[in-house]
Amino acid sequence: MPYWLLPVAAAPFAGSFVGTLVTRSLDGRSALWGRSSCDACRHTLGAGDLVPIASWVAAGRRCRHCGAGVSGFYPAIEIAALVLAAWAASATAGMDLWISCALAWCLLALAATDIREGLLPDALTLPLALAGIAAAVFQTPDDLTARLIGAGAGWAVLAATREIYRRLRHRDGLGLGDAKLLGAGGAWIAWQGLPSVLLLACMATLGWVLLEGWWRGNVTLDRRIPFGPGLCLGIWLVWLYGPLN
Repeated sequence: MPYWLLPVAAAPFAGSFVGTLVTRSLDGRSALWGRSSCDACRHTLGAGDLVPIASWVAAGRRCRHCGAGVSGFYPAIEIAALVLAAWAASATAGMDLWISCALAWCLLALAATDIREGLLPDALTLPLALAGIAAAVFQTPDDLTARLIGAGAGWAVLAATREIYRRLRHRDGLGLGDAKLLGAGGAWIAWQGLPSVLLLACMATLGWVLLEGWWRGNVTLDRRIPFGPGLCLGIWLVWLYGPLN
């Protein structure tokens, strides 16, 4: 069996869980307990309704019980999880592939939550940081100190930036969730990768703003732009390929 087959095959199911995690966490519900149900009629979904991607297509993008439209968010997340697993398989192998997939799927959950609600929940960022430290302990103990420094420095840099901006502009320009996410990223890529993550995140976010401005015709100065997706992309790229030279 090819080493990449199992994690890639598992990816859509992981994406389904990520979608559930995102939607339920925003409603204050647990993603681990409770049966899945239609958002419109609350009918409990069976196994045939929960097959990633295929069930959404087969049902014509509608609930087969009440006929209500089913959001494309779920298959989009499942496809994204599949793409990330294939991407990870192109750069890693063995246990590193599984670890990379776990990181990718957690970053996907964070990016999706920030895009939908402008939030980076502690329930995701803090376990991500702990997982990065645990991965260092068991796989690369020589990197543990650099990762611990990265976790602290990542949080401190954006927390300080947030406070400086608040003092100068008398309003919030950056959330503490962004600081916690960069700290969690530092626990994975060590302090040496933090400048590259910030540069990539800024470039990605600026590109998104320009694209949105082109699409909508204008972007106002008070428009809230999520920074989390850019940070997630930066962490992912540095994890796979290392810091920029």
